[in-house]
Amino acid sequence: MGRLLIVEDDAGVRTTIVNFLELEGYSVDAVSSTDEALERLTQTAYPIVISDIYIDARTGLDVLEAARRKDPSCSVILMTARGTMETVMAATQGGAFDYIAKPFDLDRMLETVKRAEASRTPETDEVEREELPETEMIGSSASMVEIYKTVSRAAPTDATVLIEGETGTGKELVARMIHRNSPRASQPFVPVDCGSIAPTLLESELFGALKGAYTGADRDRMGVFEAAHRGTVLLDEIGDVDLGFQVKLLRFLQEREIRPLGSSKSKQVDVRVLAATNRSLQKMVEEGKFREDLWFRVNVVRITIPPLRDRRGDVLLLARFFVNKYNLRYSRDVRLNESGLKAMEEQAWPGNVRQLQHLIERLIILAPNDRIDSEAVHDALEAMEAQDHPAETLAETEAEQIRRVLAATGGNKSRAAQILGIERKTLYRKLERMKL
Repeated sequence: MGRLLIVEDDAGVRTTIVNFLELEGYSVDAVSSTDEALERLTQTAYPIVISDIYIDARTGLDVLEAARRKDPSCSVILMTARGTMETVMAATQGGAFDYIAKPFDLDRMLETVKRAEASRTPETDEVEREELPETEMIGSSASMVEIYKTVSRAAPTDATVLIEGETGTGKELVARMIHRNSPRASQPFVPVDCGSIAPTLLESELFGALKGAYTGADRDRMGVFEAAHRGTVLLDEIGDVDLGFQVKLLRFLQEREIRPLGSSKSKQVDVRVLAATNRSLQKMVEEGKFREDLWFRVNVVRITIPPLRDRRGDVLLLARFFVNKYNLRYSRDVRLNESGLKAMEEQAWPGNVRQLQHLIERLIILAPNDRIDSEAVHDALEAMEAQDHPAETLAETEAEQIRRVLAATGGNKSRAAQILGIERKTLYRKLERMKL
């Protein structure tokens, strides 16, 4: 790799970065103004440029533009203690490789430089790309092939189908596939999440209600079953339906008649019903939590979707699909590498296909070097897991950052204060307060 260019007007910070990178084996040129930087960039195409944003009359965005004009593949890393949404957006749209906020950690900078370096290395293990499938319900495992066969046989009929599977396995996708391949395909498909609707409201949601039927009913309301006439209704999480309402639901499945709340008349509707659950209805029947007669009524055809951990061979197909999908959606060209795919295949995926989908969407949006490798996968999974846990306090985060900068500067408090972007006396006060 050629020499790196550092653009930083603060002499202390500039010297610290240069010394640190040279100790790591890099050759570095350093300048203190945008004029010097622009002059260097007219003469030399640097593979990596690290520049402060707020320097003098011009900014690091000018450096970014000049560096990318000289070498479109140049990786420009911008840093600032006064970041704003506008500068971050301008940097991203201008093609900056990454954006580091001061005070920064020297190890974080080294990691960013190494990623930038790796992004310039020709990749030999990119996963082969394929045409985008029409549906997200994909997989070539034996269990998935059996599901396709069952769908192909059940779809042309009006049979009630029960779809079982853990959260995130794709139960609604199977339901949509049944509807799409049925004679009702041109009519509405309406999913209803029974678990998210209060038991007192579920009846009016499905059967409808007349004006004045209950407090707040200021107009006639058409229910889901009537609105989906000649189409398909998916009763998602049917296991959450209240025992009292299960009787009315059973009667509807037998008669295909609805009676809106407040009405004395029933009406026929022509609707196909599919049901989905992440619970064992059979076990609920044994426990007295689900009516046995309703269980028999919905369990005409049963499809059980296996969790992703039991069909790891399908991870490749799913990953390719989601990479293609989100590259198209966000106008990106992020590549999936073999190491990234291997890391995905090794995961347990407690959130199943939905978790894999969200991970890849995040990577497509945030991958700074347009590659999904094993490091990117692990980092993204850790970040997503961290969002589910309480964050450290601000004081704890600050103390840890100060410790790391002091360690990186060998205990030099003046240099540490410069890197942290604070006055030396402020650092002393913080150290005294933290008893460091």
